[in-house]
Amino acid sequence: MSLPAMDLDVTYTTASLLRDRADDDRVGYRFEDQSWTWGDVVRESVARSNMLQSLRIEGPFHVGVLLENVPEYLFIAGGAAFAGATIVGINPTRRGDELGRDIRHTDCQLIITDTAGAAMLDGLDLGPANGRVLRIDSDEYFASIIPTNEIPDPADDPDPSTILFLLFTSGSTSAPKAVVCSTERMAGSGVRAGMSYGVTRDDISYCSMPLFHGNALMACWAPSLAVGATVVLRRKFSASGFLPDVRKYGCTYFTYVGRTVAYVLGQPPTEHDRDHQLRLGFGTEASAQDRERFLERFGCPLIEGYGSSESVVVIVRTPDTPAGALGVPRLDGGADIAVVDTNSLEPCPRAEFDEHGALINGDEAIGEIVNRSGGGMFEGYYNNTEATADRMRNGWYWSGDLAFIDADGFYYFAGRSTDWLRVDSENFAAAPVENILNRLDDVVMVAVYAVPDPRTGDQVMAAIEMKPGHEFDPSSFEAFLAEQRDLGTKWAPRFIRVTAEMPLTANNKVNKQPLRSAGWVTTEAIWWKPGRGTSYRAFTADDVAALAAEFSEHGRTQLLPR
Repeated sequence: MSLPAMDLDVTYTTASLLRDRADDDRVGYRFEDQSWTWGDVVRESVARSNMLQSLRIEGPFHVGVLLENVPEYLFIAGGAAFAGATIVGINPTRRGDELGRDIRHTDCQLIITDTAGAAMLDGLDLGPANGRVLRIDSDEYFASIIPTNEIPDPADDPDPSTILFLLFTSGSTSAPKAVVCSTERMAGSGVRAGMSYGVTRDDISYCSMPLFHGNALMACWAPSLAVGATVVLRRKFSASGFLPDVRKYGCTYFTYVGRTVAYVLGQPPTEHDRDHQLRLGFGTEASAQDRERFLERFGCPLIEGYGSSESVVVIVRTPDTPAGALGVPRLDGGADIAVVDTNSLEPCPRAEFDEHGALINGDEAIGEIVNRSGGGMFEGYYNNTEATADRMRNGWYWSGDLAFIDADGFYYFAGRSTDWLRVDSENFAAAPVENILNRLDDVVMVAVYAVPDPRTGDQVMAAIEMKPGHEFDPSSFEAFLAEQRDLGTKWAPRFIRVTAEMPLTANNKVNKQPLRSAGWVTTEAIWWKPGRGTSYRAFTADDVAALAAEFSEHGRTQLLPR
């Protein structure tokens, strides 16, 4: 069928994008051994719209969805687009009172889940949703869905500003915030993403990132919907299942978040690694080394971008972007993007490097990424005026992310605003250290963070997850550090924690909060340098006691077991 060309000057909504697919007989969704044409998808969505409207009660029309990446999730989302409801994507890694808090905070009046999810909710105070929990694996649920061939008239569509999704932030540094995403912003994000990454009707998009997060929705589902590409759903990400899936379904495009690329690379190589049709992957926070390794091994380029659910600052790679850089800001609507000193509010000076590529003025050059023209498409955090106001200080949008800019204007990620370390009166950020440690061949991923020094400031600690079958060798690690000519003189970790499994948020980003909280108080193996000029050795119970005495001697608070 002939499809209309996408036009950025047109106001799209998710309902209008779905309606354009009503007569489309191309496969829209694939899940395990099932498939639905786009026409089927639209009719299933309208049926869910009718169901949601029949169940609506007084108050915000907010529907919590606690499901894995199953087709029903997207049918409900499509139903919400037609009905004017708001989907609250519930984070399944939250538990107990924190989970109940998320649901009450977002005023959910109905929860749609399955038997496993319902067990997580049992006994919690769900606010307006108390007693209103539907299970998609029950006969009663599907009995409430009445098939239909009637497509709503465009005149009946919700207003473009209607909130379609509340997307929780990761919550790795504070309680998760619910980012407002209108039906117009979701549709517009899909149209722009499809144009940016060249997603076409012939693509088969692999979606294994969680559907409660903006990456899966804005960079995979929405652009596929906009052009009529096929979406392949995976219940949840699996490193061992990645390549078999993309082969089975003939996937050509996929999105990733955080460290999933590292986990795929951690799988044993085979002679069939290039037996697939992937042409492109898009995501965030894969190291330059992992992007190179992925291209070399699988023959598929990865486009690394910088963005967030708030969609205010977008940084894209250009053909001349250095390997370790994020790229340059996309200046939509006259956006004024800068890296700013949080104290003076002035732009930070450009980064300077020595002959080995080491950053030599990080204390001055590293600042927070800010949009000085305002919030752009940011629609606020639901029911959290304080967090919204903090994000929009001085009329600027503060990203919470650190960066520095080189002489040619390329941006380099330096970590979250909590990722500052101060060692021997020198300030530096964690990300450049992580980039160096990620060069280790036998490592899956690395997290660098501060732990307190007994006298003053911080010490550098690194958590390292090794590839299966590999062990940490302190001597080899020390030799590796000596070869890194761009490693700052204060950057070498004093503590190395060898972790069996890196803590991740539900969005597959490294969660440093539990690592910082534990410090060296853990049952996992730790190696450390007791002092300057010493070699790494095992950290023992006697070392813990000696370190505690040193903290006491200098009157500083040490880390305590939690």
